[in-house]
Amino acid sequence: MKCPYCSNPETKVTDKRSSPEGIRRRRECLKCKKRFTTYEKIERGGLFVIKKDGRRERFERKKLEKGIEKAFEKRPVPKEKIDKMINEIEEKLRQKGKKEIKSSSIGELVMKKIKKLDNVAYIRFASVYRNFQDVNDFKKELKELK
Repeated sequence: MKCPYCSNPETKVTDKRSSPEGIRRRRECLKCKKRFTTYEKIERGGLFVIKKDGRRERFERKKLEKGIEKAFEKRPVPKEKIDKMINEIEEKLRQKGKKEIKSSSIGELVMKKIKKLDNVAYIRFASVYRNFQDVNDFKKELKELK
């Protein structure tokens, strides 16, 4: 591992910890003595999403995060809970053991998880996911929520 400060290739690990995303290592350069942190992430096999129109694209966690975080914007839900939920969703998708998953399956799983955390975030996500067209769509979903 090259030092990001002086590019020296010799460093030592001073601390190592596991995290939900992988392994966090605290390193020290043997030349300049500066410290830095690196993260080792487990590379998972390719997972593909089958879109509504039949297109097939690689699963991107960032897309999942972006949609969920948008639903929780300005809501009193801690970031840690949202991150934990995203990790659980991704893990559940991978545990299915399939290489391809329909986007509708992902959407329904996300909606179930969001509903458990925050009803407003749920309605926000549902309005985009289910493509609400007017107030009646909102009323119908609110009625089912009660």
